[in-house]
Amino acid sequence: MKWHHVQENWFAFFDAILDKWPEADEAELEEIDGDQRAFIAYIAELTEQEVSEAREEIRDWLTGELPSDVVMDPRHDDHSINLSAKYLPEGEDESDDDARYGDD
Repeated sequence: MKWHHVQENWFAFFDAILDKWPEADEAELEEIDGDQRAFIAYIAELTEQEVSEAREEIRDWLTGELPSDVVMDPRHDDHSINLSAKYLPEGEDESDDDARYGDD
Protein backbone atom coordinates (compact mmCIF):
# COMPACT_ATOMS: atom_id res chain seq x y z
CA MET A 1 0.00 0.00 0.00
CA LYS A 2 1.03 3.59 -0.43
CA TRP A 3 1.00 6.35 2.18
CA HIS A 4 -1.84 8.14 0.38
CA HIS A 5 -4.06 5.13 1.21
CA VAL A 6 -3.20 5.62 4.87
CA GLN A 7 -3.59 9.39 4.80
CA GLU A 8 -6.93 9.36 2.97
CA ASN A 9 -8.36 6.65 5.24
CA TRP A 10 -6.53 7.42 8.48
CA PHE A 11 -9.18 6.19 10.92
CA ALA A 12 -9.64 2.91 9.01
CA PHE A 13 -5.97 2.14 9.76
CA PHE A 14 -6.22 2.49 13.55
CA ASP A 15 -6.73 -1.24 14.16
CA ALA A 16 -3.80 -2.11 11.90
CA ILE A 17 -1.61 0.52 13.60
CA LEU A 18 -2.56 -0.70 17.06
CA ASP A 19 -1.96 -4.27 15.95
CA LYS A 20 1.59 -3.37 14.87
CA TRP A 21 2.28 -0.88 17.70
CA PRO A 22 -0.01 -1.88 20.61
CA GLU A 23 1.43 0.81 22.87
CA ALA A 24 0.20 3.56 20.53
CA ASP A 25 -2.48 5.89 21.88
CA GLU A 26 -5.66 6.47 19.86
CA ALA A 27 -5.96 10.09 21.00
CA GLU A 28 -2.45 10.82 19.74
CA LEU A 29 -3.19 9.01 16.49
CA GLU A 30 -6.24 11.22 16.03
CA GLU A 31 -4.04 14.30 16.41
CA ILE A 32 -1.58 12.98 13.81
CA ASP A 33 -4.51 12.76 11.36
CA GLY A 34 -2.55 11.02 8.60
CA ASP A 35 0.45 13.36 8.61
CA GLN A 36 3.31 11.06 7.55
CA ARG A 37 6.12 13.07 9.16
CA ALA A 38 4.22 13.35 12.43
CA PHE A 39 3.49 9.61 12.38
CA ILE A 40 7.14 8.73 11.75
CA ALA A 41 8.23 11.03 14.60
CA TYR A 42 5.55 9.54 16.87
CA ILE A 43 6.60 5.94 16.14
CA ALA A 44 10.27 6.87 16.63
CA GLU A 45 9.46 8.33 20.04
CA LEU A 46 7.10 5.51 20.96
CA THR A 47 9.59 2.77 20.09
CA GLU A 48 12.66 4.73 21.20
CA GLN A 49 14.25 4.44 17.77
CA GLU A 50 16.01 6.83 15.47
CA VAL A 51 13.71 8.51 12.96
CA SER A 52 15.37 6.60 10.12
CA GLU A 53 14.70 3.27 11.87
CA ALA A 54 11.07 4.20 12.50
CA ARG A 55 10.70 5.26 8.86
CA GLU A 56 12.02 1.85 7.77
CA GLU A 57 9.70 0.02 10.18
CA ILE A 58 6.73 1.96 8.79
CA ARG A 59 7.88 1.25 5.23
CA ASP A 60 7.90 -2.48 6.08
CA TRP A 61 4.44 -2.16 7.65
CA LEU A 62 3.15 -0.53 4.46
CA THR A 63 3.89 -3.74 2.56
CA GLY A 64 0.98 -5.36 4.45
CA GLU A 65 -2.66 -5.63 3.51
CA LEU A 66 -5.03 -2.69 3.18
CA PRO A 67 -7.83 -2.77 5.77
CA SER A 68 -11.13 -3.89 4.27
CA ASP A 69 -12.64 -0.45 4.99
CA VAL A 70 -10.22 1.07 2.49
CA VAL A 71 -10.64 -1.20 -0.53
CA MET A 72 -14.11 -0.82 -1.98
CA ASP A 73 -13.85 -3.38 -4.74
CA PRO A 74 -16.21 -6.38 -4.93
CA ARG A 75 -13.35 -8.59 -6.15
CA HIS A 76 -11.46 -7.81 -2.96
CA ASP A 77 -14.40 -8.28 -0.57
CA ASP A 78 -13.96 -11.98 0.26
CA HIS A 79 -10.24 -11.51 0.73
CA SER A 80 -10.84 -8.52 3.03
CA ILE A 81 -13.50 -10.35 5.02
CA ASN A 82 -11.18 -13.30 5.61
CA LEU A 83 -8.35 -10.98 6.69
CA SER A 84 -10.66 -9.15 9.10
CA ALA A 85 -11.01 -12.32 11.18
CA LYS A 86 -7.91 -11.42 13.20
CA TYR A 87 -9.68 -8.31 14.52
CA LEU A 88 -12.80 -10.16 15.72
CA PRO A 89 -13.37 -11.42 19.24
CA GLU A 90 -12.80 -15.12 19.71
CA GLY A 91 -15.81 -17.15 18.69
CA GLU A 92 -17.25 -14.57 16.29
CA ASP A 93 -17.39 -15.54 12.63
CA GLU A 94 -16.17 -12.96 10.11
CA SER A 95 -19.08 -13.87 7.83
CA ASP A 96 -21.79 -13.34 10.46
CA ASP A 97 -24.64 -10.98 9.62
CA ASP A 98 -23.97 -7.52 11.07
CA ALA A 99 -27.63 -6.45 10.92
CA ARG A 100 -27.75 -6.16 14.70
CA TYR A 101 -25.13 -3.40 14.39
CA GLY A 102 -27.14 -1.48 11.82
CA ASP A 103 -24.75 -2.55 9.06
CA ASP A 104 -26.93 -4.14 6.37
